[in-house]
Amino acid sequence: MKFSQLADYFERLERITSRIELSEVLAEVLKNCLPEEVDKVIYLLMGEIAPPYRGLEFGLSEKLTAEATSKAYGVKISQVNDLYKKLGDLGEVALHLNQREGKGLDVVQVYQELYQVASAKGTWEKVMRLVNLLRGLSGKESKYVVRIVIGRLRLGIGEATLIEALALAFGRRSLKELIERAYNLCSDLGLVASTLFKEGVQSLESFKIQVGYPIRPALAERVSSPSEIISRLGRCALEVKYDGFRLQIHKKGKEVEIYSRNLERMTQMFPDVVSAVLELPFEELIFEGEAIAYNESTGEFYPFQITIQRKRKYDVHKYSEEYPLKLFAFDLLYLEGEDYTVKPFVERRKRLEGVVIGNSLIEPSEMIIAEEVKQVEEFFEKAIERGLEGIMAKRLDAPYTAGSRNFNWIKLKRSYKGQLSDSLDLVIVGYFYGRGNRAKLGIGAVLAAVYDRDSDTFKTVAKVGSGFTEEEWIKLKHMLDEIKLERKHPRVESTIEPDVWTEPRYVITVLADEITISPIHTAGYALRFPRAVGFIRADKNPEDATDLSEILRLYEIQRKVTVGE
Repeated sequence: MKFSQLADYFERLERITSRIELSEVLAEVLKNCLPEEVDKVIYLLMGEIAPPYRGLEFGLSEKLTAEATSKAYGVKISQVNDLYKKLGDLGEVALHLNQREGKGLDVVQVYQELYQVASAKGTWEKVMRLVNLLRGLSGKESKYVVRIVIGRLRLGIGEATLIEALALAFGRRSLKELIERAYNLCSDLGLVASTLFKEGVQSLESFKIQVGYPIRPALAERVSSPSEIISRLGRCALEVKYDGFRLQIHKKGKEVEIYSRNLERMTQMFPDVVSAVLELPFEELIFEGEAIAYNESTGEFYPFQITIQRKRKYDVHKYSEEYPLKLFAFDLLYLEGEDYTVKPFVERRKRLEGVVIGNSLIEPSEMIIAEEVKQVEEFFEKAIERGLEGIMAKRLDAPYTAGSRNFNWIKLKRSYKGQLSDSLDLVIVGYFYGRGNRAKLGIGAVLAAVYDRDSDTFKTVAKVGSGFTEEEWIKLKHMLDEIKLERKHPRVESTIEPDVWTEPRYVITVLADEITISPIHTAGYALRFPRAVGFIRADKNPEDATDLSEILRLYEIQRKVTVGE
């Protein structure tokens, strides 16, 4: 496929407002791909050069990209900046300045050039590689390359929509389940598509876990009481719920990789964890654990606000000494060539305990087996007394369901024992101009949505106008203006019209007094008196936001508390 053809598709996709049409056009794009280019097309459609867990970024700011644009087209940087102020989009600036026909590069050639830009060590080398690429492109091609480099492709295509498109491209909607399973085991849709195109459907049926490819995490449902845990699971495992970082650890020989809950590569941030994992006498290993900072003198666990200081790119060793971690291992996914995700939890747990035994930093999470409500109540209360978040309950015979939320895992947190005070993670899909005292800020509230996993859409649930400081409102407006849209995003369902639509990119944490039935919000529910807690959740992707099914569960929990059940 010529890159000019892909640029034409980008232009079509940009104008689409229907998610169904989005899937159909994406399927058309993928049908036209050769096996050796389909993975690259998928990455580019998502505005990436590699899956996020690879940690490969372009590392070019708008200023440097503008400089590359001026060099590529032989104009002064002042002209580029003036056009940028006028057009508000560096991609449009490149389109305006580039009058060339281009060299007719194909998708693989452009992808390889972009990969070289991202891989280059020095800033100057990155800029010059981008300059050389832009000189070989037409105006429309350069528009989308510039957008990809600065992270503003503005298509906002989600994995679920691409999975559906991939199944449609292969002419079998029923393939969706197989594609999703493979994706859940490797978190790399490009790899899944390439495998399917090169080796056929049978390759997905036998798709296996590989060390170095993070597995999408299993997720827990919520309940309101210890009695509900026993009624749903019967005899089960209970673990304390630590308020730290959920990490997935991969070890292959002397190489260790660490991934966060949203599959961000975090290896360099935790040298102490890497050293501890290297002590484990196994060649190939994947397990999960919760890392929490603690006081070495007292053994006391620090709150999350302290632990999160360990997530940093600079002064890593200094903070690892100041805030040492304890890693509580809670699940084994892979060991010495054997897939443990298909085994029952009780078997995974037993083997895990043998894997991490005797390690100074890593130890199994605290766990008991319970079969009576009283045992759950006592375990829960002891966890709360120690300042922990709550407890997790796990079905003893359940496999590890990668990328899925179900009642095999159940969480019971402190907040569920009284009025609704559990926080929700919502996606901003637009904002409203400021009124009164906030008129000067240009923003007064955001339209926030939950994620509907079944339809891969975002449905509104709240208009959030409090919780941010004035400085945060100003910063938030700037961030949202960089991703504003002329019309509602095709993956957003809303009957409410904000003053400015945005891409569904940023996640905020919100508290509310209660959840109510709503005929206005497309989630079917609304939050009463919502207020933001903290600022943007940098550790969460839009698809990691609170799911629509969770809103329903919280509403049911709230009703039970209200009527005294």
